[in-house]
Parts: sequence; structure tokens; C-alpha cells
Amino acid sequence: MIRGNESLEYHARERPGKIETTVTKPVLTQRDLMCAYVPGATEPCHLIAENPALAYEYTAKQNLVAVVTDGSGVLSLGDIGALAAKPMMEGKSVLFKRFADIDAFDLELDTRDPEEFVWAVRLLEPTFGAICLEDIASPKCFSIEEALREQMRIPVFHDKQHGAATVVAAALLNALEVQGKSAPNIRLVIAGTGPSGFGSANLLLKLGVRAENLLMVDDRGILSLDREGDMNPYEVRFARKTSLRTLADALEGADVFVGCSVGGLLTKQMVAAMADKPIIFALASPDPEISYHEARSVRSDLVMATRRSDFPNEISNTLAFPFILRGALDVRATTINDEMMLAAARALAELAREDLPKELAESYGEKVLHFGREHILPRPLDRRILFRVAPAVAQAAVETGVARAELDPGRHQERLRRILSPAQQIVRLFIEKAQANPRRIVFPEGNIEEILRACQIVVDEGVARPVLLGPKKDIEDQFRLLDLDLRGRVEIIEPRESPDFDRYCRLVLEKRSRRGLTLPDVRNLLRGRNYFAMAMLIAGDVDGAVTGQTMNYADAIRPTLEIVGLREGVKRAAGMYMVISKNAVKFFADTTVNLEPDEETIAEVAIVCADSVRELGVEPRIALLSFSNFGSVRHPLAQKMARATEMVRSFRPDLEIDGEMQANVALDGNLLRELYPFCHLKGEANVLIFPNLDAGNIAYKLMERFGGAEVIGPILMGMKKPVTVLQRACPVNSIVHNTTITAVKALGGFEKDGRVALLSGMDAGE
Repeated sequence: MIRGNESLEYHARERPGKIETTVTKPVLTQRDLMCAYVPGATEPCHLIAENPALAYEYTAKQNLVAVVTDGSGVLSLGDIGALAAKPMMEGKSVLFKRFADIDAFDLELDTRDPEEFVWAVRLLEPTFGAICLEDIASPKCFSIEEALREQMRIPVFHDKQHGAATVVAAALLNALEVQGKSAPNIRLVIAGTGPSGFGSANLLLKLGVRAENLLMVDDRGILSLDREGDMNPYEVRFARKTSLRTLADALEGADVFVGCSVGGLLTKQMVAAMADKPIIFALASPDPEISYHEARSVRSDLVMATRRSDFPNEISNTLAFPFILRGALDVRATTINDEMMLAAARALAELAREDLPKELAESYGEKVLHFGREHILPRPLDRRILFRVAPAVAQAAVETGVARAELDPGRHQERLRRILSPAQQIVRLFIEKAQANPRRIVFPEGNIEEILRACQIVVDEGVARPVLLGPKKDIEDQFRLLDLDLRGRVEIIEPRESPDFDRYCRLVLEKRSRRGLTLPDVRNLLRGRNYFAMAMLIAGDVDGAVTGQTMNYADAIRPTLEIVGLREGVKRAAGMYMVISKNAVKFFADTTVNLEPDEETIAEVAIVCADSVRELGVEPRIALLSFSNFGSVRHPLAQKMARATEMVRSFRPDLEIDGEMQANVALDGNLLRELYPFCHLKGEANVLIFPNLDAGNIAYKLMERFGGAEVIGPILMGMKKPVTVLQRACPVNSIVHNTTITAVKALGGFEKDGRVALLSGMDAGE
């Protein structure tokens, strides 16, 4: 659940809003500026004036979508006006970028006149590759969409109409398969005559449903030809000659119900009256026409879908609109036709019939692993959707003659593979892995605001089960003051009052008795929450620990080293950061622990880092960094890195490693092949081992602050149990990421077939 203050803080922090523009070409020199504007821009201008199609070659038009609204029918909010709709439209733009790498600008038009709206949007055609109409009230949304499709030579897509219809069609294809029915032989009832209802009706007729078997219902009853009162032209299209009058009448013996109306509309009696093996899509939001449990209590033979993610078969427009527009843009389509939407629906349906990837299946529970009654659609975060739906849409555009560019399927797939950034893939994979079996993670600083806010997200996401240490009353008071929904959802322990205090003292004394500690000493130590947390960890009462929010790193790590200790065969702990840029993921070490390591220490850091990277799902390619390339400078500091490389090779011949080398060489696979063909790395490095703590610490902080990378860590390596020692005063999202990684490590990391490298189709860093 998202609370109001949390949402407002999210939208307001740093730069207000959720989107920004970025420059995609160099603009560092005067020459760059001259190329970008005058006189350089005059060359493509001349060419486009002669041949407008070249705008797709020399401008951003091919990847640019306008998300346009008048704010008259905003989801769940109604007519709130153009300006108030802007946060929602920015959010839509974020989804386009997140799922399909489409650049989207939100445009809120301050008009209620459909003709004025059409006039304004039509003038945008030179700028955009496609138009996405959003949150326009019915019935004017239909006349606006039809007028724009007639007048524009770029795709005009209305998500509530076309996106919803596509996903409903995909769900119906698979529901019919599960129930053993066919489209031409079913009786179908649609409740709701807004864009989702009419859009679904139009597309389902194209899918094979017979017009005489489709009834539509609004708040006055069935759309019938002899109904009293006026009907708009769109309602007249679906009015049928029938003696039936009410929704209950229509559902008697019906096979399918599609609800695009209001919550609570459907009763148990109506569900009971439907035909054998009924299909119910209750799509009202936020509350469906009938709840999943109510419907299932009446009919165990039904297939049920809603818009909710907490029940099986979520019907979400996110399954369709980013990928339909992606496919249309990639072939420069002039429109989006029914054949393209049906191609998207069939691609979604076919994908749902395949088994989920293991990690994704685990995150949702084993019951949705296979196609069937409770799995008729892919999950919105399924990475495979992009690679199935966008090509299907593009191919349909080519086959129906609305594409202006040729389609090379192989090159198209390669371009799509580059869309999903490593950051999105890896962070999502960690979350999915942790959600599969949430581990107990202890937080010694259980009364700190940032820790509590992070725990709220952790609990809501289901990635871990937090155990908070500290005064119970103070922590529960914080829940109230911070408006957190954590009461009863986390465990709170006061160390001094714990019934396990003496047991933990005995465990620690047994471990540290030869280090000069007595029982009173141990009891005094364990009154400190950090030491108590580590005792819980070695006792097996928690699976991992996250600490360090309010302490210096050295003070925070000391209890970990003293109580938890190093893994068998590991002599030294080390720290690693995951550094995530737009197109690559790198691992930096050592960044937190070893100040001036000798060659033996560097070799061990490289080994323990490689094992940790494998545990996190990436196959390591390790570069030991220096100011020298393979002996180009004869200096003791460079020779130290060369000797460390040889030590690693002798200890671990299974690792792909080389050094000493400069950072630019390590990160350029082509340069490595051209200048240093003898190098053992088969591509650019993704694990960078620094010669000392200064270099590693400075490098990751520069990447974070100046390079714009997202940095996750520090990840403490070499310990017997999963412990994360945070940067002091780190932000909430960093605590969440580190908690997720701690939970993944507590689960034993990733098996080989679940690695990011295999799921993404490429190694991180390539």
C-alpha cells in the first residue's frame, strides 16, 4: 500500500516530477555545438524538406510519443482538469520508457471542446512518431480518436480503448482454451459502455464472437433497439433486438462476462446463473464487479480475472500499450489497426501458455507456474513480453500494408534486447528471488526513521521479514508518527528483555572465550544491539543482518568480524559495490575494508569478489586495475597487480581474469582484442579490482555523484553469514536494495540457470 505522504515525497524530492529530457549526442566542444545547431542542423533540415521520411533517420521522431489528455476522465479520479492530470500523464510516460524504451512527452490540453482538441493534436504530427490518448471522458473520446485517425498519418492509440481491448482479447483466447469453448459459440455480456467496454466489444467481434451473441449493458440496462431514451451513435452500434432488459437477464446462461463498470455490480446469484464453465473478467478498479473469493465461492469451474495484482490473472494495460507502440514505431506505421492489436493479443496468449522462467515463477508462487485456470496471461513484469509482442505487432503492420519501413526480424530482436537496461533486469531479478521465500532479516537500529521507512517497503514488496531491535514502545510510537503500516507485520525485540539473551551469551562466550572475554564481558557486549543482532545470526534465529545506518563503518563492522567471522578458507573480509549505469553493471572492489592491500590480499579480494558476483547471478570477468597495461610501466605498484593476477590464476584457474591494466582498456572489449590479443578476458571486464581502498572508494563515489550511476552496496564479502554494513546515513532506497541483496544471499544466491546473464541474453557489462 502506498501512503499519501510517501507518494508526495516521491514526486517532490530532488527534481519535482518524474521525467526529464537528456541529450544523446556529445555537446562538449564548439564543434559539437555547431553540429547540433547552426550550421550543422541545416544539412538534415534540407534533406527532410525534400524527403519528409528522412525525419525518421535524422531526428528523434521514430521513438517519440505524445501522451495527450484533457483531464476529463482520469483513472479513479474523473474530471479533474488538465493540470491536475499531469502527474498521471508523467507516470504514463515513465511506463513507456521503463517497459519499451519509448521517449514520451505528456501534453495536457486545457480545452473541453473535442474539435479544438483534435485541431491541437493534429498539428503535432511533425514532432511525434505516435499519439497516445489518455483519460478523456466518454463518449467524446471516441469521436476524438476517430477524427485523429482519419486526419493523421501516424499511429493514434487510445489506451483505455485499444490497450484494454488487446489484453481482454488475449485473456479470452486462453480462458476459452482452458474451458474448452470457442469464440463463435459463446454468449458474451459486457457491462460498461465506456472506452474499455466498446473497445473490447469491437476487438472481440474481430476475434470471432458473433454479433448476435454479444449484449452490452449500461447503468440503464441492456442496449436494445427498442429501448426508450436516446442512445449515442456508439451505443447504437451495439444495440440488439432482444426482450431481455437487465444484467441479470443477460447473464442467464451466458458463457462470458466482461465488466468495465463499477465495483459490486455482479451478485453471486448472477454468477450462479451463468453457463457451465463460465468466464468472468471483473475489471472495475479499484474494486471489481465481484471479488475473486465471492465468485469462486459460487462457481469452482470458472476462470476469473481482475485488474488486481493480488489475485490470479491480472488484466493490466501495461501488458499491451508499451509493446504495441514499440512495434508500430519500429516499422514507422501510419496507424494501429485491428490486425496489429490481434497480433499483440495472440502473442500474449501464446506466451502465457509457456512455463514461466524459474525465478519469476517463484516470486509469484508455484501455483502459477503452468498455463491453466489461474494463469491465462503473462505477468506484467515478464521480460519476455517485449520480445514477443513488439515483433508480432511490427509484422502485422508490414503484412497489412501500414508499415513504412522494412522489418528485419533478427536485427529487430537485437535492438529489443538492448532496451532492457541491466539496472532494471538485475534489481528486478533480486526482488523476484527474495520474494520467492522471504528471509528473516534483523535490523539493530530498529528505531531509526530511515530503517523503518525501508522496512515498510520491504514488507509491502514481500522481499524479507524484518526483525527490529530496540525499545518496543518507542518503535511502535514511530509507526504512528511516521504513518507506517508495520504494527503486527514486523517483529520487535528488546535485547535486554529477550528470553534468548542468556542463550546468546553462552554462544558468544563459547566463540570468544579464548579471546580474553568473560561471561560478564559478553553480557555487557550483547546489551548493544549490534552485538545482539550478530548473536541472533550465529544462533540461526535470523537469516541475515543489515546495520550501520548510524555508525562509522569501522564500528559497525567490528561485531560482524568478531561474532559472525569469516567463511572457511577466507582470510580477509572485503567490500564490493554494484555500480549500475544505463547500459552496464560493474562490480567494484575493495571499496570499504582493506586500506593498503599487498598482492596476496588483492588476490584474495579478487577471488571472494568473483564468488560473490556469481552468487548474485553474473558470470565474472575480472580486471586488476593499475596505471600500467601489462608491464608498460615497470613500477612496484603495477607489478603488485600483475603478481596478484598470477596468484589468482594459480589458486582459481576457473576464473576469467587478467591484469595489470588501465580502466579504459578493461572496459573496452574491442581495444583488448586489437591491442592485447593475448589478454585472457573474452570481453570487457565486469569486475574491477582496485589497487587500494583510496582508488576503489573514490571511483565508486565519482560514478555515483558525477557519472550518474546507481550504486548498490556496500556488499560485505567473505562472511560466514549474510551481513550488510550500510554507508552511514544512506537513503531509504539504498537500505531497501541492500536488504534485498542480503535476503538473496541468505537464500544461497542464484543457481546457474537463474543467472542474470542467461535471462538477459547477454553478460552484464556487454
